[in-house]
Order: sequence, then C-alpha cells, then structure tokens
Amino acid sequence: MKGVVLAGGLGSRLYPLTKITNKHLLPIYNKPMIYYPIESLVESGITEILIVTGGYHAGEFLRLLGDGKKLGLKHISYTYQEGEFGIAYALSLAEDFADKHKIIVFLGDNIINENIKKHVDYFESHDYGAMLLLTQVDDPARFGVIEFDENKNIVSIEEKPKIPKSNFIDVGITMYDNEVFDIIRTLKPSARNELEITDAHNIYLKRGRLTYDFLTGFWTDAGTFDSLLKANNLISEREKVVK
Repeated sequence: MKGVVLAGGLGSRLYPLTKITNKHLLPIYNKPMIYYPIESLVESGITEILIVTGGYHAGEFLRLLGDGKKLGLKHISYTYQEGEFGIAYALSLAEDFADKHKIIVFLGDNIINENIKKHVDYFESHDYGAMLLLTQVDDPARFGVIEFDENKNIVSIEEKPKIPKSNFIDVGITMYDNEVFDIIRTLKPSARNELEITDAHNIYLKRGRLTYDFLTGFWTDAGTFDSLLKANNLISEREKVVK
C-alpha cells in the first residue's frame, strides 16, 4: 500500500501565521506539522508516499523533507495542487502515483497517538473499496459527520452539517482501492465549489463497499488556532511521558 499526504490549501483560518508559510509546516511542539502524518505512515509500514501541496510555499516541503530517507521513507514524491477545489480534487492528483495500488490518504494536519498498522493490515487483507477511521468530537459540525443505525451500520455521511446527526466524525485518515479515482471523476462541485470527498464515501456506502473502525488514543486536527494549540499541548504531554 502507498501513502498520500494532502498538504495543500491556503490555511486561511490560521492567518496571519500562514502568510509566510504553508500551514503544514507550522510547528507542533518540536517538529513541523507535516512530520506527524509521515511518521504515522512509516510506523504503519508505509514507506512510499506522495505529498500533495500547493500555494506560494510548496517548494519548502522539498527543502524540509528532501528524499524522505531521514524519516524512514524509501521513496517520496511531490505533486502541485492548483487552487483549492476540495479534498477529492487534491486526491485525484495521486492517480498516477497510486498506479492501481491501494492507498491510505492522510490529511496533513491530523495528529494521532495510535499505531494504525492494524487498520492498514485489515484493509489490505479484505475486499472493501474504502475504509474510514472515526472518532468522537465536541464540535462535529466542522467535519464529515457519521450517522449510524441501531446496529452501528453507517447510514449516511454529511459534510459540515449545521445540525450534526451524531458526534462521530471521519477524521481524514482513509484507505481506498483504485476505484476511488473513477468515482472522483463522477463528482460534481458542491455549494462550496469543491469536490467533496464525503460524496465519494457515500457512493462507496451505497455500493456496500465501505467499512470503518474507530481510532483509539488522542486525535486532533490543527486547522484552527484552538486545535493548533490543542495539538501542541497533546504532543508536549506525550513527549514528557516518553522522557
């Protein structure tokens, strides 16, 4: 399986911090943010990854990461994302890199405290089209919200709903088969003028090809000032325990 880290976008919610650099290069405690998803992928056995980035500071990723060897990677590729047209659009740029392999996609501002190798191994050994990793949050309206039935089967996934049907969310660490690129080609822009990855997930759901599991340990994104502070605090506390 190959890994894709999505690290584009303008990071407008973190302005003015992002006036001079890409959001994913901001520090989380003692490392650049982008290190954490890469380290999680390497820990799970993924050593060939693609960084999808864009904006004025894209070249800084190459200067920081180089060939990826110091982070445990065998190979790292880079591709440039023109504009902000949604996660599904950014993922579509990884089709050639995937080369018909299964992939795991990691949003570049996701910070976790769990080895996800068991999830990667499960997806690789089963015939699902996509696998979501989920968690509970206090502010689900910022995310793709999961609706379950009484048997904990997913009924629907709704992107940034005004009235969330649960507090379970898709965290943005997702595994796909190669069909995802054909599905993305069928998507239409949403009211936000973006290709929503949630729409692709709902197509997998309707086809009976979607599965999920829950993350354990802590999770946060780092896309707002509050969540950036939370990520720093969580990693700081973890490092103190390790020391």
